[in-house]
Amino acid sequence: MARVETVDQLREIYRQPKGRAAQKVIPQLEQHSKHIIELSPFIVISTTGEDGIADVSPRGDAPGFVKVLDDQTIAIPDRPGNNRLDTLTNILANPAVGTIFFVPGVDEVLRINGDAEIRDDADLLAQFEIKGKLPATVLVIKAREIYLHCAKAIMRSGLWKSETQVERSVLPTIGQMIVDQIGGDRPEETHAEVKREYEKVLY
Repeated sequence: MARVETVDQLREIYRQPKGRAAQKVIPQLEQHSKHIIELSPFIVISTTGEDGIADVSPRGDAPGFVKVLDDQTIAIPDRPGNNRLDTLTNILANPAVGTIFFVPGVDEVLRINGDAEIRDDADLLAQFEIKGKLPATVLVIKAREIYLHCAKAIMRSGLWKSETQVERSVLPTIGQMIVDQIGGDRPEETHAEVKREYEKVLY
């Protein structure tokens, strides 16, 4: 097995993209990308830290939780999490981000790459109020590249098929797994108890 180290070596293995695959990148949000954003309850965000280590983080809420501010700008609320702030501190060091939007049941996904900034403007936070609670901050992304991914990855994974769903009981609780990874006292908790605790701090 040989290590591939140059673009020329890559292109000896992969043919050049052509047609729509080569031309599909657009600089602004239009009707279809806006519609996917409105329907999407789940996205992932990629960032890179000052140390050069890449990170990817999930974000999810009711469909439409990401708002389109204009034809080139989207806003993502930062709901309660683990307070590691990996995504946010990375953005302070390097504003370049990538996002992928998923719509359950739809095999195609939308990618938006751009530059992000962290905002805490009162009027912006107010747009994301749920149950009387505001996000701590809002991530505002100015898009540079917008394009649709074809369905092959989702089709291969069977992601939306009911028969591929895994029973949660096949894995221990997250607390139990973390103890196995880093040590400490094993928590006495059930999956139902963990879920109830999550539900208390969703917003």
